[in-house]
Formats: sequence, structure tokens, C-alpha cells
Amino acid sequence: MSDRNWADGSVSRRKVLITSGALGAAGLAGCSGQSNDGGDGSSGGGNSSDGGGGDGGDGGDGDGDDEDSSSSGDSSLLNAEGSSTVYPISNTGSSYWNSNAPSSDGEYWGANDEGSVPGWDELASDGADGMLIADYFASKFGFEPTEQRSEPPFPTTVGLSHSGTGCEAVTEGLVDIGNSSGPITAELGWSEEEAQNRVVDNVVGRDGQPVVVSSDVSDAGVSQLTGEQIRQIYQDEITNWNEIDGIDYDQEIYAIGRAEGSGTDTSFRLNMLGGADAAMPGVDTRFGQNQQVAQAVAQNEGAIAYMALAFTSDQVTPIAINFDGTLYETSRDAENTIFDSSYPLNRDLHMYTLIEENNPDGGGYDRREAAFVNMFLNEFGQTVFVEGNNYIPLPTSDLEAMKDQVSSVATEDLLTP
Repeated sequence: MSDRNWADGSVSRRKVLITSGALGAAGLAGCSGQSNDGGDGSSGGGNSSDGGGGDGGDGGDGDGDDEDSSSSGDSSLLNAEGSSTVYPISNTGSSYWNSNAPSSDGEYWGANDEGSVPGWDELASDGADGMLIADYFASKFGFEPTEQRSEPPFPTTVGLSHSGTGCEAVTEGLVDIGNSSGPITAELGWSEEEAQNRVVDNVVGRDGQPVVVSSDVSDAGVSQLTGEQIRQIYQDEITNWNEIDGIDYDQEIYAIGRAEGSGTDTSFRLNMLGGADAAMPGVDTRFGQNQQVAQAVAQNEGAIAYMALAFTSDQVTPIAINFDGTLYETSRDAENTIFDSSYPLNRDLHMYTLIEENNPDGGGYDRREAAFVNMFLNEFGQTVFVEGNNYIPLPTSDLEAMKDQVSSVATEDLLTP
């Protein structure tokens, strides 16, 4: 795929940067802080209302402990859990996977008389034409196609919790994939060396983490702030909007934060305040999920919050931010934009997999994990699952690096029956 004008950079491009559309799309499959069964998010997902097909929840018990889960042709449930930011990407992918739609269904993937989905030509030239979607991606890693719609070679499910929970769950072997919008080093307090030895960091997209304000604040003329002003708000040094130069609006600031342990909170503290444990005395309330933050901003006057791009709307308005003289605007067409990799609040979106000792599939994956992650690492996956949820596709160089990492599993030895 092309660079799409996104600034290039490496997957692990920076440690810390100090300060110096749609809610409906993101709410796919009820991104409401609970899984579909009303529980804690550990067994739901994979059943979006977009007609994707399978429910992702009937292929196993989801405990991640299926015997011989890395054996050839294993059909046990692949389960993921974690970040509400990554959830729209992961869960949309799970829904497509479980539908196992044929390539003639051009509404989801492939081509029909009306055209084809973005990236289809690349997949078709690689043998996807005439196949079902999960069959195609799974076959790259040694799975036999089922040739049955809604019967993928193995089912998938995505639970909804927090980045920290997802990171803990994957490292404890409770799930196959831990979704996180913050680096696992910050979420679990690990060193870089420990992270490299214990997990594989599968970066599937990026989020230009916006700062948003309620509609009354926007109507009062607040369309941009400086990074320092935002820092002062969350440090409880500015408590009324009229304390900011140029703003004539007498309204107490209602500062909203994400729950501690969420990747969104961790990333904001790292990139805006300088450390994952930075104090935030200015926070008036915290919410566990991005959707809850969006609702609180829409329903309260004087509100400001940080969140994921996928959950912005007309009532939850992103603002431009001036960092040290560079104004990052909210339009994709601006010279400097929150969609750029240079935007200080830009962050990677991760699907972590566990490196297990003597893993016969190598590379820190079993073949189910590699097949599923690989679905996101092409123009089709980046357009439909990442950009389709209002996130930022990976630059070409990063995308190729991730594809090379995952393809390490698909060796000749592994694919030999």
C-alpha cells in the first residue's frame, strides 16, 4: 500500500515525548465496556452487527488452555482481550474472520459486479480469488480450508477490558492475544529487555490520540490549546476556561480521564506529562472505556478529555494542539495534523502474543495467532479494519516490517504435513 501521506517511522520509534468518525463505527458489536453476555468482556466479541456472520463465541471455552494449541490444523478458539481502543479494529477483524465470507461477497472482501474492496487486487494476485476470507489467511499458515461460510478453520473472539488487563492476560496464558493501546513496558512496569524476551509486539495501526472538548466549550471558541495549557488543566493549575488567555467563557473545567491501567491513560501520561506514573490532580472523574468518556463529554458542560480517535463525533470535538510552536490540526489535509506520526500524542496500537519456550511454531506465535494477525497487515486490512474505524494505517515501511515478522512462522517446515 502507499504511504497515504502519513509520516514514516519505525515501529518502536520513540520512548517518551514530553510536552515541550465516529462513535457509531467504534461502537461496533456494542463497545460498551461489557461483552455481549453482559460479563467482564472476556468471552464476547466477534459478532458485529454489520452482517459479518459468526458469533465467535461457540468454538471453545475461551480459556486459552486448549491442549496442543499450536499443532497443525488446530481448530481451537483463538481469543483476545484488552484495550477498548484496539477493540474496534480487533473485533471487526474477528467478525470478518468468523463470517468466512466468499470472495464474491464484495461488500466485505473480494469483488463483485460493482467493484472490489480496497487492497483486493493484491490479495487476488496472491491466490485469494475464489476463496473464503478466513480460509485464505489461515491457509498461509498451514490450515486446511473449510470451504464453508461461517465455518472458519478456527473461531475467534475478542473481549473488552483494558490494556493492562489484556497485557496481564496474555502473559499469564489466559488469552492468545493481548490488545493494548499502551506499550507493555509501561502497562506492566517491564524493561525493554523483558518485553523483548517475553512477548511479540504486533503493531497493527496507530491512533492520533485527540484531546476533545464538549460542544459548549467548542461553541465558546475553543478550537485549540497549547500542550502546556492541557498539562496545566490536568495538573489542577487551570480550573476555569476563562483562566486561559483569549477565552471569554466563565465555566469551570470538567476534566475527564480514562481509568488507571488503560492504555489511553498510560499513553497520555507518558506523552503529555512525561511519565506513566505522572500525577493528575486535575482529573474530576475517570471512566473505564472510551465510549463512556465520549458520553460524559457529550453530556457535561465545560468538559475536556483525552480518548481514542474512533470515538470522536460532532458532540465530542477534537481540538488542535500547539506543541512548542507547531500546531497540529484535526484535518487530515493540514500541513501538520494529529494523524501524523510526529504528533506528540500519536501512539501504536498493539496485539501482543506470548513467546513460549520451545514453541514449535517459532517467532512467538502459534499458527492461529500468526494467521489472524496477518489479516491486518496488508492494504485490505489497514483500510477496512484500521482506517475504517478512524485510526491511522501503518506507513509502508512499518507495515512491511510487521509482515516480515509474522511471516517467520510460515516456513517450509511448518507447512509440510
